[in-house]
Amino acid sequence: MKRLLLLTGLLLLPLFCGCSHNYYNLPQNMVAERVKVLGLVPIIVDADSDIRHPQKEDLVTLLINMNRSFENDLLRLVKNTNSFYAVTMVDVDPKPLFSSLLFRRERRDDAGIQYNKYFWKKEPLADLIRKGNLDAVMLVVVSGINRQDKISSNNLLDSLETDYNFLIMTAQILDAQGSIIWEYPNFRQKVLSYNPLLNLQYPDFDEARANMNPTVQLKFKTVEGIRRILEKRRQDLLLREKREVDIYTSQFEDMTSLMDIDTDSKEVQKDKQDIKETKK
Repeated sequence: MKRLLLLTGLLLLPLFCGCSHNYYNLPQNMVAERVKVLGLVPIIVDADSDIRHPQKEDLVTLLINMNRSFENDLLRLVKNTNSFYAVTMVDVDPKPLFSSLLFRRERRDDAGIQYNKYFWKKEPLADLIRKGNLDAVMLVVVSGINRQDKISSNNLLDSLETDYNFLIMTAQILDAQGSIIWEYPNFRQKVLSYNPLLNLQYPDFDEARANMNPTVQLKFKTVEGIRRILEKRRQDLLLREKREVDIYTSQFEDMTSLMDIDTDSKEVQKDKQDIKETKK
């Protein structure tokens, strides 16, 4: 019995002691050395993605304005990771930049996670990084995707499983060679998870029930309703509104929680020591 308890304790020890995890596509010491200055490009809206809202132009305009309102919160959270020497906002119009950078968009289903992955032209990307005196850029894209989901009514008595039109947020950190240093959704997590930004549709259970209709109609949320949802602020334990909006901040926190570099790790410390000795 004692041996069993000892073995169990040894197996659980890493859970209590904790361990660093590298969410980057490179070893942490290489990231710490190669990416000292990171440029955050203003959040991009991919208007040509699978956004099926009947008032698409109005929705895209709303998203552009929402991005401008809250992207400084992302900048602050990236800085707070302390993973880079400096993080700066790139002074550029995201719409023409997106047109010049985009090579192709690819709808992906990786490990059960459905999202849009972006591939970029190397020359304009390198030019952007060189002109900004940056080591790498972070590109964040809001796009549309249709995927299956199941939504229940408020009383949990009804549900509808079908394809819904979602807004999602993806991100990449790239260097001047076009190498993907980090990405979101991130597949280096121990437990994979990825939440969409917003479901643009809803099943009208009340309408079906009121008319005794066995078919539940799928409807799009209004643009004004989407604005109110995106602007909804978090609340504290006393139900008082906080400064942070809920949906954008949740996405930003999900991203930045996967950007930590363990600067106290042996690899990073050894790399720093090697650089000091080289400079002597």
